[in-house]
This record gives sequence, structure tokens and C-alpha cells, in this order.
Amino acid sequence: MRWSVPPVSRDREREVRHFIDNKTKPIGSLGMLESAALQLALIQGKMKPRIVRPSWLVFAGDHGITAEGVSSYPSAVTRQMVLNFISGGAAINVFARLHGIDLKIVDAGIAGDVPSHPNLIDRKIAMGTANFLVAPAMTLEQCETALATGEHLVETLAEDGCNTVGFGEMGIGNTSSAAVLMHLMTGLPLESCVGRGTGLDESGVARKLAILEQAAARVPHCRTPLAALQQYGGFELAMICGGMLAAARLGMSIVVDGFIVTAALLVAQKISPPVLDYCFFGHCSNERGHRDMLRFLDRKSLLQLDMRLGEGTGAALAIPILRAACAFMSDMASFDDAGVSRADE
Repeated sequence: MRWSVPPVSRDREREVRHFIDNKTKPIGSLGMLESAALQLALIQGKMKPRIVRPSWLVFAGDHGITAEGVSSYPSAVTRQMVLNFISGGAAINVFARLHGIDLKIVDAGIAGDVPSHPNLIDRKIAMGTANFLVAPAMTLEQCETALATGEHLVETLAEDGCNTVGFGEMGIGNTSSAAVLMHLMTGLPLESCVGRGTGLDESGVARKLAILEQAAARVPHCRTPLAALQQYGGFELAMICGGMLAAARLGMSIVVDGFIVTAALLVAQKISPPVLDYCFFGHCSNERGHRDMLRFLDRKSLLQLDMRLGEGTGAALAIPILRAACAFMSDMASFDDAGVSRADE
């Protein structure tokens, strides 16, 4: 099947664990760094894994649901922030430069024209999605095109030698899409999934919840992942979903960002559960619902920095952690190499 992802092989898990445990340290003393090293080694099939040409794709798209007042910012900000991205002035640009991450911005469906730029990939499907309060966010054809676009972009990264990919997003209104997708994919009450987004106050959150409850009731029992994505998703979310499935199929490591990107992962995981084998969760967002997403997926984040910016920033900050996991596997001495006695000796 096109979207089928093979699970990571566990055949060498005992061997890798022994390799980690034989380093000059008490067993388990490097905590989650050891877990990350084990996962990287199994994904890559190497005792000494490496992070090669890490690349971030930041997908941008607008959402028709913003017409209902679910955001404190107007849709025009999506385009304005993309101009900031391509000029190098946003947080994700700063962190990508700092950590040697190749960064590309993708116009998935911005409601406006963006001038061509070497760092901008134009894959615009439409001038934003439809208002999902009254109609499907996108047609089935648009949804399939978005999935395929994300898939193709990640395949191109892999062909260029990248083995670690992260995803970011920009889209006013996309926390509304993510909240409904979270509700549909997890079965959690919508109230637990709806947060402040770009900074709504309590009355704004209440209004947002009321609108999204009406929207979710428009298609009762919408539980299949593709149907949920078509009805309530965004072009950027669908492209991220397709990109994640492609990355896992190609044996790449996926660094997951916050609430929005994890919502796309929830859809991808419903399509092909083994995609989780390839995922590292960069941070736990302060956006309401993300902690419950991680709990639902039974995963822990590498960082907790009280961030909720998006753009792929939390995932970018986790790259040094993954590099450290690789470094101790490659460079740290074993007990035998160092002539150090083990605890049982």
C-alpha cells in the first residue's frame, strides 16, 4: 500500500542495548539520551548513528474558519510571517542557522501571492481552505494532492542525503483545525483540545470552542483519518501528514514539533501506526491539548521549555540532543576500552 510504513526492526535491540550499557557510566544514567540513541540506532540499522543534513520544511496555509473569529490575528498575518521567514527574520530562521538545519518554506495555500524566493517552494493548492463550519475544508482531490506534495518534498530531501527531517507550520486559524483533528483522532472531548492559539482570552476561547463544536457536529461520526483531514484539516497539515508518512517509509528520523504538527501526526498514525517508530518529540508545547496528545501516543518529549510558537522551533531546539545521543554512541569509551571496572567487578 502507498501509505504503508514498515515498523522499525527490533532484531538488534539487545545488541544495541548491550553496546549502550557497556559505555563508561552506570546503566541508564544518561536517561532519555540513551532511549534516543537506541531508537536512532534501530532506525538507521547502525551501532553508531548519525544526524545527516537535517532539514526542516515549514508549510504555510490559510484557513477559512478564521471568518468565524476563532483567532486574535487576521489571516493576512500568515503571508506577512512567510515574508519574514524568507527574509530570515523569524525564530525558526535563527534556530535553523544556529544548529545547521537546512530550512525551506512551502506555500501550501496562503491567501495571497508571495514573491518568488530561493527559500520558498510554491505548492499552493488554493487561496486557503474553505470555512469548515459550513463546508468541507477541502475537496478529496485537494486533500490527496496535499498529501502527495508532502510526500514528494520529503522524497527529494532523502535523495539529497537528508536522514533527519522536521516539520513546521504557519497558518492563522490552524489551531482550530488541529483541535478538531485531535478530538476526532483521539476521542477526547473537544473542550480538552481547544486552547488559546495565538493568544485568545477566556471569552475568545469560549467562542472558539462553541464554533468548533458546531463544526464538528456538521459531520457526525467522522472518524476515518482521510475523511477528518478533508473535512477539517488545512493544506499545511495535510502536506505534513504526507511528508511524515514518506519520511518513515524511507527510514528517516522525524523530529515532531508542537500542537499543530502533532495533530498531523495523529492523522498519519491512524493511517499507518508504525510511523511512530520513527518519531522524536522535540518539546511539549504550552498550547492546551499537546500534553494530552503525547499521553495518547504514549510518548515523552525531549524538552519542556513552555514554548507554543510553532514554526518547527521546538523541534529545531532538540537537534543538539539527538546529536549528543549520536556522539556518545560514537565517541564515549567502553569499560573495556578505558580499563574501568564495572559495578559487578
